Amino acid sequence: MTPQVAGRRLAAPEHRSTSTRWPWLPVTGAFVAITFALTTLVTVVDLRSGTMGHTGLHWLDGWYRWDSAWYWRIAAGGYFYHPGQQSSIAFFPVFPLAARALAPFVGGTQIAGQLIAVGSGLVAVLLFSRWVWHRLPRRSAVLAIAVLLTYPYSLFLHGPMYADATYLALALGAFLLLDRRRFLAAGLVGALAVACRPFGVAVAVGLAVGALEALARDQGGYGWRDLRAATARVGPRQAAVLLAFGGLAAWMTYLWAAFGNPLAFVETESAPGWDQGVGPATWFKVAFFDALVNGHWGLRLNLGLQALVCLVVVLLVPRVARRFGWGYAAYTAVVIAIPILGTKDFMGSGRYALAAFPALAAAGDWLAERPRWVARSVLVAMAVVLAVLTWYYTSMVEIA
Repeated sequence: MTPQVAGRRLAAPEHRSTSTRWPWLPVTGAFVAITFALTTLVTVVDLRSGTMGHTGLHWLDGWYRWDSAWYWRIAAGGYFYHPGQQSSIAFFPVFPLAARALAPFVGGTQIAGQLIAVGSGLVAVLLFSRWVWHRLPRRSAVLAIAVLLTYPYSLFLHGPMYADATYLALALGAFLLLDRRRFLAAGLVGALAVACRPFGVAVAVGLAVGALEALARDQGGYGWRDLRAATARVGPRQAAVLLAFGGLAAWMTYLWAAFGNPLAFVETESAPGWDQGVGPATWFKVAFFDALVNGHWGLRLNLGLQALVCLVVVLLVPRVARRFGWGYAAYTAVVIAIPILGTKDFMGSGRYALAAFPALAAAGDWLAERPRWVARSVLVAMAVVLAVLTWYYTSMVEIA
C-alpha cells in the first residue's frame, strides 16, 4: 500500500524487500560497460583534439578536463588562497588528499585521482542499488538503478578527476549506516562526506533529521509532531550523528589557521571568472535570464537543461518524503537548494543534482507507474544526452 498523507501526519515510509537477491553482479556489469563505452568516446575525442593530461594515455587524459586540473594541483602541491582571485580553497579536501595519499603507489597524482573517482563511482552505484532494492518494488528499484546509470551528468562517475563520485559513495554509506542504527559510524562517514563537497552539509542535516525519525519510528510515529517529541529522547548514541557537522568545522578551522579566514571558500566563489557571489543578482538568476535572452542557442540549451533538472528534483521531494522518510527529504531539499540559491545561472546544477540520490530513486519509482514505453523512452533519451554531454565535456565545452 502506498503511504498517504493524512492531515499533518505522514505514514511510515515503505521498506519493501523484493523476493530476489540484490543484483550486485548485473549492476557491476552495467557500470563497467557504460564506463568502457564512454571511455572509448572520450579517447576518440582526445585523439582528435589533443591531450591535456599528464599520462600520455588518451583513454585517461580524455577524462582530464576542467576542475580535474584544480584537484590535481591540490593533490600535487597543496592549497593556496589569493583574496579576490580564483583559489584552490574553493575545493573541499577529502578527494584531493586521498589522491595525494594513493599517488606514490600507482605512479602519479592523475592516475590516483582517476582511480579513486571511477572506483568511487562503482561503489556509489552498488550502494545505491542495494539501498533501493530493499525500499522499492522490484520494477521501481530496477528503473531507479537505470535512472542513475543513464542520468546525463552521471558521466562524472566514470572517469573525470572530480570529487562527485567520492562524495556520493560517502553520502550513501552514511545513510546506510544510519538505517542500521549505527549512529557513530554514520556520523564519522558523514563528516567525510561533508568535507568532500561544498553542499556536503546536506548529509549532516539529513542524518540529524533521520536520527530523530528513527526515534519517532520506534514509538510508531512519523509526523512532524512525533519528530519534535523525539528531540526529548535523544541520547548520546543518537547524537553521534552530529559529528557529521565536524567535517565542515574541521575545514573551516584549517582555513582559519592557514589563511586567517574560515569562510574563504565562500568568498573565493565570487572571484572573477567564477562570479558566484552571494546576493540578489545570484538569487534571482539575473545572468540566467540574460543568457536565455541574449545567449547562443547552445548556452540556452545547456543552462535550460540544468534548470530543468533542479525543477524536477524539487518536484520529487514530496515523493521522497512519502517513500523514504523525512531524513531523506531534508537531505534532498538541502542538496538542491544550495545550487539553486548559490549559482547565478544554474551552471553546475546538473552535476550537483547527482548527489540527490533519493530524488533519482523517486524518479525511477515514478517511471514504474507510467506505461513501459514512457520509461523506455525517457531512459533512452537520457542515455543519448549522457553520450552527447560526454563528447562536449571532452571537447572542452563547459557543461556543468
